[in-house]
Amino acid sequence: IAASMHIPLADLVQDGPDQPVEISLILEQLTHLNPDDLSELHGYLRQRYATSVDQHGRIALIGLRGAGKSTLGGALAKRLEIPFVQLNKEIEAAAGMSQNEIFDLLGQAAFRRLERQCLDQVIERHDRAVLETGGGLVTEPGTYERLLSSCHTIWLQASPEEHMARVAAQGDQRPMAGNREAMDDLRRILTGRESLYRKADATLDTSGRTIGDCLDALVEMSPRY
Repeated sequence: IAASMHIPLADLVQDGPDQPVEISLILEQLTHLNPDDLSELHGYLRQRYATSVDQHGRIALIGLRGAGKSTLGGALAKRLEIPFVQLNKEIEAAAGMSQNEIFDLLGQAAFRRLERQCLDQVIERHDRAVLETGGGLVTEPGTYERLLSSCHTIWLQASPEEHMARVAAQGDQRPMAGNREAMDDLRRILTGRESLYRKADATLDTSGRTIGDCLDALVEMSPRY
């Protein structure tokens, strides 16, 4: 919450005569909130007090594979005439190996470290860009908070059926091998991550919509800097 309000943590929790009474009242209220309410409040404060200087003109697309991040991200960047950056490709370039090889040889923890490092580098390098992120980035609290505070974040949402169909259309038949189990797994993942994805600044449901329709909607959702 201190980070969302752009004040030092020490100033938020200090106890003394110089502390505004409102701070004490806020802290008292926070002790009565459950985790979901705290998460919702944090998202509100981040959006309410975020500045254009923090986010610049960076637009980050989040969501599971098959949501349309690559297709729409590239098209949006072209429409806005700004760079399109795919975070997973940045990670692969930094590691000198494919994403699958990183997981197989170095493990998930190493991949997440590289993900954070590459995200920091992208933010440092680009004041304006469209950034495609991996579906699991939202499960890393520190990395996700960095993304939310530095980019205008849009969740590309789709139904489980559309996610699966789009992945298959990309030529990857692996999810279809055990269709029933794969679909159940996908639904569980979507349900488990929904509260995280909803922290985004905006949401676009791409289900049943054309690429052109979704692109027009994304342009409307994008900040003007």
